[in-house]
Amino acid sequence: MKIATYNVNGVNGRLPVLLRWLSESKPDVVCLQELKAPQDKFPLEVIRDAGYGAVWHGQKSFNGVAILARGRDPVENRRGLPGDPDDLHSRYIEATIGGVLVGCLYLPNGNPAPGPKFDYKLRWFERLMTHAQDLLKRSVPVVLAGDYNVIPTELDVYKPENWVRDALFLPEVRQAFAQLLAPGWTDAVRKLHPGERIYTYWDYFRNAWQRNAGLRIDHLLLSPSVAPRLVAAEVDREVRGWEKTSDHAPVWVEIADSAAG
Repeated sequence: MKIATYNVNGVNGRLPVLLRWLSESKPDVVCLQELKAPQDKFPLEVIRDAGYGAVWHGQKSFNGVAILARGRDPVENRRGLPGDPDDLHSRYIEATIGGVLVGCLYLPNGNPAPGPKFDYKLRWFERLMTHAQDLLKRSVPVVLAGDYNVIPTELDVYKPENWVRDALFLPEVRQAFAQLLAPGWTDAVRKLHPGERIYTYWDYFRNAWQRNAGLRIDHLLLSPSVAPRLVAAEVDREVRGWEKTSDHAPVWVEIADSAAG
């Protein structure tokens, strides 16, 4: 099973790019972030014509997450993280596809920091950690995929000294990510590429793409029951160079049907 995450930065505006990538890459499951579309403006018919079923959690102009499944309809388990009924941001959706529970998330950016947006980011992170621990108690394989807005280490950013005051790289955020992993989650890309400088995001400004001045902020975390089945983890970085594309590139993992050996 090939499971991908892709911050599309506007699903309707980037639809030609998304459809081209789906056709070329043929992922079995796709987690999308930053739909930037209300619930009734999600392009379901076009997605279906491309061979994918979908569940989504839209929001006008901001946020928005979706899970696509090739040749089938995802079975939605939850939308929104538990723990704060007043949080109306569309940042989390969860579904089961082929026996794998997939959580699609768009963690808050948090800038400017310090400030209310950074406080919200840390609170959201706490809720994610609580929910992630609950998911580990289930008897099914789990993948938590999305735009985490976290640069885990200096290896994951071009010129880390330029990011020391950014909410994506502050010590509290990196520590929260480490705490999230601690109970047993595997950072799939880093597991298979332990010392490699890999990016998933390049800003539109200052020729960041051309200079490869990027960040690794899109992650796929695997529960202990599915991590042994990991056979590949890559970034389709060429998609970032396409016309009218997102500032993120798709990231994907390949999971074997059963653990090797």
